[in-house]
Amino acid sequence: MVHSEKKENEAFLLESINYLENLGFENIKSDVKGYDSPKSYRKQGSDITITPDITATRRTRKYYFEISVKSQEPRLLKTKWRFLDVLTRMNDHRFRIITKRGHYKFTHDMLDDLNLNKTLIKL
Repeated sequence: MVHSEKKENEAFLLESINYLENLGFENIKSDVKGYDSPKSYRKQGSDITITPDITATRRTRKYYFEISVKSQEPRLLKTKWRFLDVLTRMNDHRFRIITKRGHYKFTHDMLDDLNLNKTLIKL
């Protein structure tokens, strides 16, 4: 989810965090009140900052989670997903996408455009 949309979708973000806690994830970080912020990455030569929606660990492996909701800025979202996919493959981490009803088609279209083969977590 793009940074400007985090306030509108805070309830879905909290629901996702609760779901991950029930699955056994630990050390959860997110830009929500009560949690630490995950590490941000800044694009060199510009003011674009990429912050994963949720990061967590389970069995010593780090996971990056992105919340997929319909966005007014799909190009920025594609850039963020591509960067996180490359970052996780480089460091042997995992990258997952969480979505909910009403956003499945948008998410599948985005993944097809990026040529990513991801299994969605549907809440």
